[in-house]
Amino acid sequence: MLVCYNRLFPFGSFWAINLLGIVFARSDKGRLGDEEMNHEYIHTLQQREMLFVVFYIWYVAEWLFHFCRYRNLKKAYYHISFEREAYRNQRYLTYRLHRRHFAWRRFLTVR
Repeated sequence: MLVCYNRLFPFGSFWAINLLGIVFARSDKGRLGDEEMNHEYIHTLQQREMLFVVFYIWYVAEWLFHFCRYRNLKKAYYHISFEREAYRNQRYLTYRLHRRHFAWRRFLTVR
């Protein structure tokens, strides 16, 4: 997985963002550790199985849904099923080896 460190992107409080399997990380926040790399790799797997474009459409739609429910940017972000799967499993460095396709579906919630 390619990691591009820079000073400007991603914006705001985000440390890293995965676009099309390439991770852009803020160099002023230090190097990504094993857990952060695993988190981003899980996103790469999610993107591949949804053929990238569908992933981004679903991601934005789910974020908008949760934002309308909670009226809170961060809360909406943390309720996205892709993020829930990645955060829940980022500590398990072998998760990607036994992860089932479309595993993020287990993290879909309406609550």
